[in-house]
Amino acid sequence: MKLSAVEYVKGTPRGEDGPRDGLPEIAVIGRSNVGKSSLINFLLGRKVAYVSRTPGKTQLIHFYKINNAFYLVDLPGYGYARAPKETRAQWGPMIESYFLKRSALCALIFLIDIRHPSMAPDLQMKEWIDHYQVTPLFVATKGDKIPRGKRKEHEESVKKNFGISKLIVTSAEKKEGKEALWKGIEEVLSEKPRRTERPRPPSQETSI
Repeated sequence: MKLSAVEYVKGTPRGEDGPRDGLPEIAVIGRSNVGKSSLINFLLGRKVAYVSRTPGKTQLIHFYKINNAFYLVDLPGYGYARAPKETRAQWGPMIESYFLKRSALCALIFLIDIRHPSMAPDLQMKEWIDHYQVTPLFVATKGDKIPRGKRKEHEESVKKNFGISKLIVTSAEKKEGKEALWKGIEEVLSEKPRRTERPRPPSQETSI
């Protein structure tokens, strides 16, 4: 995909307060410190997302309009145990509100640290994604942290743990995986999958 325009539109704690022009939305989600901001900057070829040394800094839902055609949405990171209790308590409802109230949501870019393919918060998020019937693109980050000879082993571990057959491996540091990720995004946008019914929240309280 050729990028002709990237516009930061707004950041909001409430999914219902996002743009209302009906353009499709692809959201990026992942555990705190998974490299979400770095991947967004790498994908867009410019520094639009703030990269912090302290996990959990993204506490709003940020909307970026891409080519005046769709939104890339930066969702808050989850699972940072050292964050204040009141901050952690906000993450679940904020993400759930976005899942429930954004009918324009057509896919999630689900980031998984390739070094840690079995983290409980990530597996729980996979259950949320399944429940809310959102099309996922599974993306492994920090591919450069794994020696080339062992990367296949780690890829297969991620696929097994999440029950998937397709995984895009990226490295913002080594500039790997951008083309494959854009291809996945283009495929999603061409299909424009939308949920015909708004799913109900999970029956059991969950914490991410």
